[in-house]
Amino acid sequence: MKVNVTHKDGMKFEAKTAKSSFIIDCPVISPVEYFLAGMITCSASDMILLPKNQNKTVTDLVVEGEVVRNETPPCKFNTLHVTYNFNSDAEDIVAGRWVMASLETYCSTINTIRDTTAISYSIIHNGKMIRENEKMISGGGAIIDMGKIESCPS
Repeated sequence: MKVNVTHKDGMKFEAKTAKSSFIIDCPVISPVEYFLAGMITCSASDMILLPKNQNKTVTDLVVEGEVVRNETPPCKFNTLHVTYNFNSDAEDIVAGRWVMASLETYCSTINTIRDTTAISYSIIHNGKMIRENEKMISGGGAIIDMGKIESCPS
């Protein structure tokens, strides 16, 4: 994977990848906000594709991520809490497994920060809180094999 960033003017930059390009307009949207949005989108895409592999459907998906950062530079993420709110045609236990598979195995962006950031999550499935403030164990993650998914490729 390769990204090329070119300064345009003021605090505007154009990011180009092999597939697309987009403008990063600081401070309207900061690079850190793009980073967080990318992590959350990575996991959200898993939440559509993992159920699809099991002939299930997720609807009304909203994934929220909230970070607490160090106050002094380099202002790293201390904590990340991710809340998954969605409906599906699956049992609660299966819905919980999709979230865990994303967090532990499939979402490479969240797994990139897991050694340095305390990560927790909550799950609201079909209008019911089924997990609240569960903590992930820092470290290498686990392999939760739910098959190959198409996800957002690198």
